[in-house]
Amino acid sequence: MKSLKEIIADAESGHKAIGHFNISNIEGLWGVFGAARELGVPVIIGVSEGERKFIGVRQSVALIRSLREEFDYPVYLNADHTYSVEGVREAALAGFDSIIFDGAKMPFAENIAKTKECVDFVHSVNPEILVEGEVGFIGTSSKIWEEIPEGASITSEMLTTPEQAREFVEKTRVNLFAPAVGNIHGMFKKMAGGERNAAAEEKLDIGRIKAIREAAGAPLVLHGGSGIADADFVSAIQAGIGIVHISTELRKAYHDALEKSLQDDPDELAPYRTMAPAVEAIKQAALGRLRLFSGM
Repeated sequence: MKSLKEIIADAESGHKAIGHFNISNIEGLWGVFGAARELGVPVIIGVSEGERKFIGVRQSVALIRSLREEFDYPVYLNADHTYSVEGVREAALAGFDSIIFDGAKMPFAENIAKTKECVDFVHSVNPEILVEGEVGFIGTSSKIWEEIPEGASITSEMLTTPEQAREFVEKTRVNLFAPAVGNIHGMFKKMAGGERNAAAEEKLDIGRIKAIREAAGAPLVLHGGSGIADADFVSAIQAGIGIVHISTELRKAYHDALEKSLQDDPDELAPYRTMAPAVEAIKQAALGRLRLFSGM
């Protein structure tokens, strides 16, 4: 089976992107994995620090390995948004396929120093583990927003520059790079009358993505993919995005399907029956994104 590094390179060469989907439980895993298998495309499962605490760090690794071994399928595990060197160390020793050290809120020089420390340690444990760094704060929560999260890099003056990307990658030697290019974690609510709040509209800077990819010399990761327009996704992938993160859309699909399931049959107590619609809702949400990212 190909390594994650090889899978990403294959996707980029075909102007495609790998879908990265966060899960919090087995229902989410079966929904995403079912979608990937139906389409025959590789997939990355992400677990944030909170999700890892809920599922278990080693348990997350065991779940993904069990699927990879049983189905001989290219499914990979990413330690999403890790905010401490200790958290990175834990994920590396547990056997994750990739790890994100998120120092985006740190001063640039400190972010470089901490990220390099993480890269050096992870690659001393296993050089096949990919390490991702991030420059540009895009929020931290998968909420449904009314307005732009405070402090998020959304104006052109706050977005990641090609010069920052080049310096960061050269000094840290990260395998993957996540810039702020108009993306925000979470999704925005529709305003009265079904209209979106134009002031809080996510609009990717495609020219900046292309320039950053050329300057960085490393595959780019787009975080905060939920709610971005399909056309922007396609353009971003053509410009150099190799991995796209989706979380809030799946959480909303799960929430809405579970709520309806409980309302439709409030006397049902078997979780595997109550949760079945939620698994299917997650699968359908993931199918739509995987088709788009794969150019299907």
